[in-house]
Amino acid sequence: MIKKVIVLGVSGSGKSSIGQRLADQLGYPFFDGDDYHSEANVKKMAAGTPLNDDDRMGWLETLNQLLVEHDTAVIACSGLKPEYRQILRNNIDQLAMVYLKGDIETIWQRHQKRDGHYFNGRSMLESQFATLVEPTSDEAIIVDINQDVDAVYHQALAQLQA
Repeated sequence: MIKKVIVLGVSGSGKSSIGQRLADQLGYPFFDGDDYHSEANVKKMAAGTPLNDDDRMGWLETLNQLLVEHDTAVIACSGLKPEYRQILRNNIDQLAMVYLKGDIETIWQRHQKRDGHYFNGRSMLESQFATLVEPTSDEAIIVDINQDVDAVYHQALAQLQA
């Protein structure tokens, strides 16, 4: 059985909710990548300014360290580029990535229903889509989020257990 899982996708794709449910089902600790951003990163995003590669490096290394330090874990992290995913994967065995794939309109609809999240505005979401290099099926389990959350969860879980 896979011991470590990273749930990938742009902001609003469902990483936290799906990741938490997977962690609960597997009996693994869950770490929401959003909780590990530096104060400077949070302020930048709250002001509507997208993060750049330099902003993300320390954050990605922190998430990788969580994976290294725990025998089992599920982490929610955007993982927008292959080089980001490589940092997350450093020194990790038995790792699966689950990519929550969705289009900008579906995800923007979800964003508009969120309260109290620092990720600010459609331009920020557009920036994530512009940065995104989708993982291939060789790199990640790909789950289409254009279905209800239970179906997304069950599809991800079934593929992890396969």
